[in-house]
Amino acid sequence: MLLAALVGQAVTGQAGYNDEARGAGLPQMSLLDYVRSSQFAVDVAENWQSEYLQFLLFVLLTVWLVQKGSPESKPLDQVGRESDEEQKVGPHALTDSPAWAKVDGWRRAVYSRSLGLTMGLIFLLSWLAQFVAGRSAYNAEQIQELQAPLGWGEYASAPDFWNRTFQNWQSEFLAVGSMVVLSIYLRERGSPESKPVGQPHTSTGVEG
Repeated sequence: MLLAALVGQAVTGQAGYNDEARGAGLPQMSLLDYVRSSQFAVDVAENWQSEYLQFLLFVLLTVWLVQKGSPESKPLDQVGRESDEEQKVGPHALTDSPAWAKVDGWRRAVYSRSLGLTMGLIFLLSWLAQFVAGRSAYNAEQIQELQAPLGWGEYASAPDFWNRTFQNWQSEFLAVGSMVVLSIYLRERGSPESKPVGQPHTSTGVEG
């Protein structure tokens, strides 16, 4: 599904670019050239970074924040990192627990936060890719219009970079907030993202 969507984005993006190029009397791109272009790279990267920001925030904020009645929340009495016994680490580890969950020190500390660290790293790398490709795409348009290209620092404060960023972030915040709140009152039978159909609205941290 991911590959099919990327192919669809590439094909339609190339068609859109070539339509604009024809209207401006500029050379057109082949599909291969478009896929290797900064225009395609920035469109992909700006969506990826916003998705991983969503996951990063969801992973980290749900450690401390709870929402009464939502299956996306922990039970109200389990706020925080929880005890070693609840997390099954160190002396409380199971025989088939991951190796780094059984040891003390930095390895357990890192492994205990490995999901958030990985999501955060992917988000930062995707955002960096958006920044690099976005500057390249923006400067290509500047040159075509006989305008001066922007340096790294100038593009970091440019409206183009932040507009691309904020238009993706706001949609992710809306999606997360909607899922948390709507799942209090609405149900989808058989889905782990929903409470069981007959579960009371006040039930928290219960999945169907």
